[in-house]
Amino acid sequence: MRLTLKSYLPQSLFGRAALILLVPVIVVQLSVSVAFIQRHYDRVTVQLTSAVARDVQVLLPQLDAGKPPARQTSTARTLSRLLAIRMVLPSQEPDPIPTADLRPFFDLAGLSILRTLRETVPDLIAVDLLSNTSTVKIYLQTPQGPIRLDIARGRFAPSNPHQLLVLMVFASVVMTLIAFVFMRNQLSPITRLAAAAAAFGRGQHVPYAPRGAIEVRAAGQAFLAMRARIERQIESRTLMLSGVSHDLRSPLTRLKLGLALLPEDDDTRALLADIADMERLLDEFLAFARGDAREENVLADPAEVLRRVVAQRARIAGAGGLTIGQIAPCDASMMRPDAVARALDNLIGNAQRYGSQVEVSLQVSPETVHFIVEDNGPGIPQDQRLQATEPFARLDAARNPNHGGGVGLGLAIATDIARSHGGELILAQSARLGGLRAELRIAR
Repeated sequence: MRLTLKSYLPQSLFGRAALILLVPVIVVQLSVSVAFIQRHYDRVTVQLTSAVARDVQVLLPQLDAGKPPARQTSTARTLSRLLAIRMVLPSQEPDPIPTADLRPFFDLAGLSILRTLRETVPDLIAVDLLSNTSTVKIYLQTPQGPIRLDIARGRFAPSNPHQLLVLMVFASVVMTLIAFVFMRNQLSPITRLAAAAAAFGRGQHVPYAPRGAIEVRAAGQAFLAMRARIERQIESRTLMLSGVSHDLRSPLTRLKLGLALLPEDDDTRALLADIADMERLLDEFLAFARGDAREENVLADPAEVLRRVVAQRARIAGAGGLTIGQIAPCDASMMRPDAVARALDNLIGNAQRYGSQVEVSLQVSPETVHFIVEDNGPGIPQDQRLQATEPFARLDAARNPNHGGGVGLGLAIATDIARSHGGELILAQSARLGGLRAELRIAR
């Protein structure tokens, strides 16, 4: 998989806001502070090193005076103790003399020390800043031969050159925590708005009150107005459909009663079958238009819902060819059980209509419940599966025209119910039975 810079960036609004707010401030602050600290302590280092160089210049003439070497060495030692400088003669510690200055690569102050010593101390052979980090070793050429001066590193540079940087980092961390609290308070209303919108998409009514900045409050008020309009439309549609259902069923009932009084023959039986088809189609229309908006979310056992639907289908259409496959153990989940049962009934009915073997199973993931219905029918071509879930889509010719078709709402109802539960309906080919595999996914 190709990785880009975008894949490493935070995905949440809070993370991106923090990145936009903090990164430029921190980069500018660090750049300015490092430049200031480096310049400031470079000057201090030069001044301290110049003072040490003057002490060395006071010490060196004692080794050049016209006195016996022993007397010169004694005087130089006394003076070096007063100047806090340790003088080492070659006869005392015959260590090898470096041919070049030695400095750790990360020691930036060491550059100023070497440069200042080279400019101010005569007869300088080399300076060792590497072998002992607490001591600066200066090798000089004198009439008595090379000598080494050991001087404490603290005399050349400040002992805490990064104190200001540490203070700056501490202050930045404190201010970042304060900014984190304020930013979370500003972004939490957006999170609550997203949660309320997602819950409404699953058919749940979550209490929500607009809060936060003016723009967030405006978005919250728009969401509340939209939700109220949709709920009023659903309620109006439900009331209208209740009247339509009553008005349409009354003449159908009169027709059935009138046909029941006529002698039974082929014509009356055909008319009764047509009336039964009309009632079935009317039920499908009403089920699709009504949806599951009036049902409440309750805790229900998905396995129990599945077994109940299978038992009802077995009583209505017979249990021939209808089997229950693997049922994964699952805790009770929040759902509208009647709506889920209606979606499963449509899927099983479609499978029985086009196949002689139907198997239903239940799978569970940490966030989703999977109801799976498979058959051994002709299935649905891959390029027509999306069309099959649309309302009034009839693909009977592509499957089996000899079994008769419905009004084209079975899969559309199942899709609508799955979406209202935060899931989806997936159509594929059954690997076991060879027909259609309909997988109804709902969020747990």
